[in-house]
Amino acid sequence: MPVAGQIMHRGAECINKAETLARAAEMMKRLEVGALPVCEDDGRMCGIITDRDIVVKCVAEGLNPADTPCTELCEGTPQWIDVDADVSEVLETMERHQIKRLPVIENKTLVGIISERDIARHLNEHQIAEFAERVYATA
Repeated sequence: MPVAGQIMHRGAECINKAETLARAAEMMKRLEVGALPVCEDDGRMCGIITDRDIVVKCVAEGLNPADTPCTELCEGTPQWIDVDADVSEVLETMERHQIKRLPVIENKTLVGIISERDIARHLNEHQIAEFAERVYATA
């Protein structure tokens, strides 16, 4: 069975927590992604922000993305997985936390992200179906 490092998308970038949501949106556009890990000044991850977060929690609430720091939308403890974690652990973590993107860490450094696309490209049909059923199931 593959490990996280074999299925992740490499080259993930963090955005500093003090940067604005407008800057986060610009980075997402440049990187062609829908989510960015948010990091402290020391590089440690403190959250993740999605394009949907920017629209629903900022723009729709009447806030200005150019004036709103990323920390405004970071909620809870960020979830992550070690680069050597087995795919079953990846799927279990995503299921348990009902998340669709999972940062991958190696030696306390962000090295990639596992997304739904990565799951679809690297797992068999049974694993994909199981992932979809568990992550998209309503409580």
